[in-house]
Amino acid sequence: MVLCNVCAVYIKIMNNENQTIHKFDVNLNWYGWNDKLSRLKQESLYSILPHGRISIVHRTCYEVVSENGLFQCELTGNMMYGKSDAELPCTGDWVLFQPFDENKGIIVDMLPRERTLYRKKSGTVADKQAIASYVDKAFIVQSLDDNFNVRRVERIMVQVLEENIKPVLVLNKSDLDFDRQSVEEQIKHISNQIPVFFTSIHQPQTILRLRESISEGETVVFVGSSGVGKSSLVNALCEKSVLLTSDISLSTGKGRHTSTRREMVLMNDSGVLIDTPGVREFGLVIDNPDSLAEVLEISDYAESCRFKDCKHINEPGCAVLEAVNSGVLDYKVYASYLKLRREAWHFSASEHEKRKKEKSFTKLVEEVKNRKANRSFLFKRCRYWNLFFSSKEQKSFSCAKRLRTTASIFVEETRKQVKYGLLQQLI
Repeated sequence: MVLCNVCAVYIKIMNNENQTIHKFDVNLNWYGWNDKLSRLKQESLYSILPHGRISIVHRTCYEVVSENGLFQCELTGNMMYGKSDAELPCTGDWVLFQPFDENKGIIVDMLPRERTLYRKKSGTVADKQAIASYVDKAFIVQSLDDNFNVRRVERIMVQVLEENIKPVLVLNKSDLDFDRQSVEEQIKHISNQIPVFFTSIHQPQTILRLRESISEGETVVFVGSSGVGKSSLVNALCEKSVLLTSDISLSTGKGRHTSTRREMVLMNDSGVLIDTPGVREFGLVIDNPDSLAEVLEISDYAESCRFKDCKHINEPGCAVLEAVNSGVLDYKVYASYLKLRREAWHFSASEHEKRKKEKSFTKLVEEVKNRKANRSFLFKRCRYWNLFFSSKEQKSFSCAKRLRTTASIFVEETRKQVKYGLLQQLI
C-alpha cells in the first residue's frame, strides 16, 4: 500500500510540467557517500529515488542534503508510526526521499545504520536515543575549568568504543590557568588508549593540529556538557561562523544551552562535523558490561585473579583489589568501573526483559491471528454439517448445543490437521 502511494506521488510529480527543482553541484562523497552505501541503496525497494544525508533534525521535519541541494522532508506515516523513537532518522542517517514542489520531500526509506552513537533516554529505564549515525570519530570535549570531569570522559568513551567509533579527547580552553601536570595525571589511563588534544580558539596552532586529524569524508561528532566550547570549536575548524555561540553564565558559572539541535556542517576540503546540544547526563546503553574492564584498564589486573568469574568486589585472591590496595590502580578509576558496570548490567537486564516482552507480545498476536483463521474455518464447516439435520432436529437443538454437536463431529475428521486443544477452546 505504501509503495503504491509513493509511486502514485512520483508519477504525479513527474507529470507536473510546472515543477522545477533547482540543481546544485553537491558532491555527496564529501559527506561520506561511498560504494558500500551505493550497494545498500540498490537493495531498497525505492532505489530509483534520490538519496541524501540528514543534516538537521527538527521537531516534525528533517533537512536532507542531496546532490540537488537541500530539501525539507517529512516522514511517511508508515515510518513515523511504525518505528520506535530510537529507530527514527537522526542526524547523519542516509535516507531515500521523494522530492516534490521546489525544495520539499517525503522520506520513504532509510539505509541500515552503522557506527551510531546512542545514549540512554532521560527518564527511562531501557530506552535508547540516537545522537548521530555513520560517525567515524567522536570528539569528547572537556573544558579546562571548574567543569573538568574525568569520570564523564570515561562514561562517554565507554559508549563510543561500544559503537566502534574512534574516541578523541579534546581538552578545550587551554588558554586558561590550569595545572597541566595534574590534568595529565588524572587522564593517564585515558591518554594511553586514545589521542588527546589541548585546544583553544585563541591559540590558532592548537586548532590547526585538531583540523589536521580530520580526513576528507570523515564524520566527527562533538559530545560534551554545555559551555565547554563545542560550537566555538566547530566555527574555528570551519574558519567561519556557522553556529551560534554564547558566553558562560556569570551567575552560575555554567554553560548555556546555545545548541538546541544536532546539526551537521561541512568543512572546507575536509570532513563533516556534527554539533550536539550539551548533555547533563550520559546514560550507558551497552549490551556487554564485561567490556568496561578493558576500556578502563582493569582487565590487565583481572587476568591474574584466582577465579575466572571474579567480580572484583570481595573475592579472595582478587588481583584488582590488590592493585587498588597497593596504589598501583587508582581507587577513583576502580570506583568508576564498579559504578558503570552496575549501570550497564541494569540496562542490559532491562533491555533483555523488554525484548522478552516484545517477543511474547508478537507471539500472542500471531496466536490470535491463527485462532481467528481457524475459527472462521470452523464456522464454515459447521454450516456444511448443518445440512444433515432436518428442520425438526434443528428446532430441537439450541444454537449452542447444535454448534457443539457439529463441532464434535468435525473434530474427528480434522484431528490430523488441527490440534484438539485449540478446537476445544473455540467450542
